[in-house]
Amino acid sequence: MQKRERTAAEMELTRRIAELIALKGGGHNTDLVADIIENALKLMRDVEHRGDVRVIQTALRELRYAFKLFAPYSATRKVTIFGSARIAPTKVEYQQAVEFARLSADAGWMVITGAGPGIMQAGHEGAGLEKSFGANIRLPWEQGANPVIEHDKKLITFKYFFTRKLTFIRHSDALALFPGGFGTMDEGFEALTLMQTGKSRLMPLVLVDRPGGTYWKTWDRNVRDHLLRDQLISQDDLNLYQITDDPAQAVRWITRFYRNFHSTRFVRDQLVMRLQRAPTATALAGVNADFADIITGDAMRLIGPTDEERDDNDEVALARMRFGFDRKSYGRLRELIDVLNNF
Repeated sequence: MQKRERTAAEMELTRRIAELIALKGGGHNTDLVADIIENALKLMRDVEHRGDVRVIQTALRELRYAFKLFAPYSATRKVTIFGSARIAPTKVEYQQAVEFARLSADAGWMVITGAGPGIMQAGHEGAGLEKSFGANIRLPWEQGANPVIEHDKKLITFKYFFTRKLTFIRHSDALALFPGGFGTMDEGFEALTLMQTGKSRLMPLVLVDRPGGTYWKTWDRNVRDHLLRDQLISQDDLNLYQITDDPAQAVRWITRFYRNFHSTRFVRDQLVMRLQRAPTATALAGVNADFADIITGDAMRLIGPTDEERDDNDEVALARMRFGFDRKSYGRLRELIDVLNNF
């Protein structure tokens, strides 16, 4: 398709936006910022309802501030803890969340919670203030930030659930769910959906029951008896979560996920997997055979950093392998990560 010629007015707008950015002092990603400014100007013509524009305005403000808040801690792994605000400190689940957060902090991780009471406060108590983030939500009846995090600079309060949930997923390297209500279910199912569809990176998702409890076991049985049996999900999708009643086991699962595996990135039509240690030729041949069902096109092979990764200075020191991934078998890809972590 032939590219449309830009009008004189469009070119003048581009020039003036560039001048505005320069007046502000420039900075990172000026091309993307210029596009945001141009789209913001289009709101005056394209969106008439003031309330709709307020949604966009508030969401942009909330996300900008959240990214700024987390940026200094980007090199540290983080686990988000979900669970009920109504679980009292006397409950076993509360004490388990304290223990889980303490063990995570001892392993060098930081903890993110929704900043309210119950399981969220337990997470902050266990991790300690220095290793805690809070992502609070403004509600008419609840919830103020808990006393552990309420005056800390690593607390952000959101108006919208969708910006808050995006922040949880975007800045987490693992998720731990304790028993909770509709919100906990919503957050858990959304995380699973995003990983199942490739809209977020794969990460450990651990469901923690109280000792001998059946909260998550019952949930799992419902998933298997209805979603799986009726072929609404695949067998491999069950690899996207794990269940335990032992906080120490949950932390072991989470930290082991990054024993060798580091991260992934799509470069054009290929999936690049970054690793601490490259597999041997024999091991690479084995995974190519064992996971042939998820490969489309090029088989797995070791490579150096791609040009795109070099341009972004994106983990160029790590080992990496590249292959044609079918972009749908994320449960199987989760299995591949487990295998790579054994190398």
